[in-house]
Amino acid sequence: MGTTQLESVPEPKYWHLKTVLSEALDSEFSVGEILPNERDLAARFGVARATLRQALEQLELEGRLQRRRGVGTTVAPPRVGVAVGTDEDAWPGAPGDAWQPVECTLAVPPAAVAAALETGAEEPVHTVRRSRVFHGQPVAAELLYIPASSVPDLTAIDAPSGSARARAVLRELQRLELEGQDRAVELGSARADDAKELDRLPGAPVLVVTTRFLAAGRTAALSVATYRADTCRLTFGDSGGVEIHHGPERQAS
Repeated sequence: MGTTQLESVPEPKYWHLKTVLSEALDSEFSVGEILPNERDLAARFGVARATLRQALEQLELEGRLQRRRGVGTTVAPPRVGVAVGTDEDAWPGAPGDAWQPVECTLAVPPAAVAAALETGAEEPVHTVRRSRVFHGQPVAAELLYIPASSVPDLTAIDAPSGSARARAVLRELQRLELEGQDRAVELGSARADDAKELDRLPGAPVLVVTTRFLAAGRTAALSVATYRADTCRLTFGDSGGVEIHHGPERQAS
């Protein structure tokens, strides 16, 4: 049988370099240590800086490295397990919710959000911004879109702005009977506003979890949560106890 085209393609140079760098991280560097600059690393391994940059980006994507503003590239700590939507019967803001409300504005959402909520293209919705912190470190930022029809009894007088307004919107939302949720996860890159909140550089790898909350046969709220891909390991339901360690021996436990 002949060799397929895919089988004949050689391993990219940056991929081999990634493996070499990963072994160096295990043997020569400790968590939090700053790596030498790109010019010195490229000279050490005898590669072009473009090849080195590709390898570093892949290691960042895998959670081995972090790029920090004003510091440089450092060795990342192990990923933290973050439970995502383990309770299918709870609205955002319910007891036990790990998210902290930051603010709430009334604004026209992106077109894709308006389509999911089935609101008018120019119809403003309540936009709740929330954050999630683990051991003092920001790990996720969320935008929660809630149409006015989901919180009809809300009044601006009770809580005009800020986190108080966000909590008031979430309290009103919980008056609805939650019928279910559906969720999607995809890899993305941090936008400028999310990057600032998460203490990352714009374009850093993130995990985007989009959740639709269903009530009265429609989408009553839509959550777009952005998690740091370099520090988070998302867990769902009973799978949260599974740990896979990728060390030099690449053993699983």
